[in-house]
Amino acid sequence: MIFGHGKHVVHDGRAWGDGEQDSFPTFSTLPVPETRPFDDFLSFDYYHQRCPQLEQIISTKLKSWIAKDHTLAASLLRLHFHDCFVTGCDASILLNHEGSERRAGTSKTLRGFQVIDDIKAEVEKSCLATVSCTDILTAATRDATVILGGPYWRVPYGRKDSTTSNEKDADTVPIGRESVTELLELFQSKGLNLVDLVVLSGVHTIGRTSCGAIQHRVFQGLNGTSDMSIDNRYLDYLQRKCRCGGDEYVDLDATTPTTFDSQFYANLERKMGLLSTDQRLYSDSRTLPVVNALIQTPSLFRHQFAVSMVRLANIQVLSGPHEDGQIRTNCSFVNSY
Repeated sequence: MIFGHGKHVVHDGRAWGDGEQDSFPTFSTLPVPETRPFDDFLSFDYYHQRCPQLEQIISTKLKSWIAKDHTLAASLLRLHFHDCFVTGCDASILLNHEGSERRAGTSKTLRGFQVIDDIKAEVEKSCLATVSCTDILTAATRDATVILGGPYWRVPYGRKDSTTSNEKDADTVPIGRESVTELLELFQSKGLNLVDLVVLSGVHTIGRTSCGAIQHRVFQGLNGTSDMSIDNRYLDYLQRKCRCGGDEYVDLDATTPTTFDSQFYANLERKMGLLSTDQRLYSDSRTLPVVNALIQTPSLFRHQFAVSMVRLANIQVLSGPHEDGQIRTNCSFVNSY
C-alpha cells in the first residue's frame, strides 16, 4: 500500500497513452465532497520573506541525493504518506526516540530520513529556527515527484512540527490487505474522498515492495487453490521471483516501473495489481469508474494526483498562533528549550 528488480512483466503492446484528451472527465456521479484546498493558516508566500531561498535549497539538496540513489525519490513519497496518515502531517514520523512511530514495526522499511536531516541542516544555516520539518518533507515530496517525471504543484507553507510521536499510532497505516470499505473509511476519517483513494494509490506507478509483503497473496495458490484476482502469467513470474523468501524486491508497476504514468491502472484491468488493495480498486463498483476514467484519459492522472497531494498535505496540520507544535531545529528530536 502507499503507506508499504528484475525482469519486467509485459503482456500485450496496447499503448495506453494514445488518444489523450485535453478535457478532463467529470466525476459528477461520485461522492466528492467540497473541501478547502488547504488550511486557513497556510499560504504560498509564507516563507517569501522569512526564508526566500528555501525551495532552492530543497531542490538542490534533493537532486544531489537522488543522483546518488534514484530509489530515494519513491521512498520520500512513502515517508510523507506515513507521516500524514498517522496523526496528520506533522513530521511525527521523523522523531527518533524509544516508542516513537519511527521505531514501530510498520516503519522498519521507511527510508529518506537522512535526506530530510541534510536538507534541514542546510536550511538552518540560512534561516535559523524558521522552517518546519513538516514543510520540508512536504516540499521534498513534491520535488521528488517531479524528478520521477510526475506533476509539479505549488506547496502552501506554514505547518508546525509535532512534539510527540507514539509507536502504537503507526498501526493505523494500511498494510496492503484491507478491503476497499476499510480504506474508504480511513480516507474519509482524514478528510479525503473516494477519488483521492484511487488517485493516491496511483503512487504505485513507481517504487517497490518486498517479497515478504506479498507472500500471502503470491503463494496461497500453491496448495491447490487459485487466486483468480491475479493474472496467471504474472503470478508465475512473482512465484519465481519470490521463491527465495522475503529479501527480494518487486516493482509495484510491472510494466513501466521507473516512469510516472497511469500504467498502474491499466495493470489492474489486466489483473496485474501487485497488492491486494490495489487490485480491489478494479473489482469494487465504487472505485471502478474512477479507475476506468484514469485508464481512458491518462493525462487526468497527472492533474488529479497534484490536487490530491495538496489535499493529503492538509491532513490535521498544526498551524496558526494557537496550535500546539514547534519549529524543530533538528528533525529527529524535540527542541530542548
